[in-house]
Amino acid sequence: MTKGDLSQAIGAALPYLRRYARALTGSQTTGDNYAAATLEAILADRSSAEMASSPKVGMFRVFHGIWATTGAPMADETSGALAKAQDRLAKLTANSREALLLHTIEEFSLDEVAEIMQIDRSEVQQLVTLARQEMADAVSGRVLIIEDEAIIAMDLESIVADLGHRVTGVARTRSAAVDLAGKETPDLVLADIQLADNSSGIDAVNDILKSLGNRPVIFITAFPERLLTGERPEPAFLISKPYSEDQVRSAVSQAMFFSSTETLKA
Repeated sequence: MTKGDLSQAIGAALPYLRRYARALTGSQTTGDNYAAATLEAILADRSSAEMASSPKVGMFRVFHGIWATTGAPMADETSGALAKAQDRLAKLTANSREALLLHTIEEFSLDEVAEIMQIDRSEVQQLVTLARQEMADAVSGRVLIIEDEAIIAMDLESIVADLGHRVTGVARTRSAAVDLAGKETPDLVLADIQLADNSSGIDAVNDILKSLGNRPVIFITAFPERLLTGERPEPAFLISKPYSEDQVRSAVSQAMFFSSTETLKA
């Protein structure tokens, strides 16, 4: 692979590494710092990405080398939402959350996850299964769904309920979402981007967070690359349409670990 081909492949995969890093750390800033360190490592040694089954797998493998070496740190919080998240994370089996996110959110195969994490495939499968159970059991709460397509909204309601959470309501527009959030405060917001009256799910979320304070948010969109540009504040949690049930389950469980999210500017 030529230098230009590798650069193009890395560039195409970078938004997804940044998404993964933010989901892993719960912080846009921290996640982006890890992504930047990964790029610097690849620039210093191209073979670190070239010797993998694909440049994308290679880039994620370099990231994991850095992540493991630094001990997967988060800010040292003694109180508040992040402190609660750290406490929950400390109780998870080592590497289980990483394996789950790589397999379900980033859609790597079990073999690719094994290559990225440098462990056996059988261990990856065990970690994914374990993480699903541990994270689903860790937190339960109230979920507001902002989605204008009735069939998708019903599907999301079912998935959320199966995880043990309670849906406070389904909103099809920005104004309806703000109204529902005001009637019963959600612990998590699951939001589409484009709503029924052409209003913005991003605006709806910003309105809710401004009124109620920070809380975890998962955005759903058919065009995730439009929100992963690095040119604006980006969501910490993002899944793509069409989604799988595993992706939603993983994102909801992951998001519930954190009580804040970066807001977006529409």
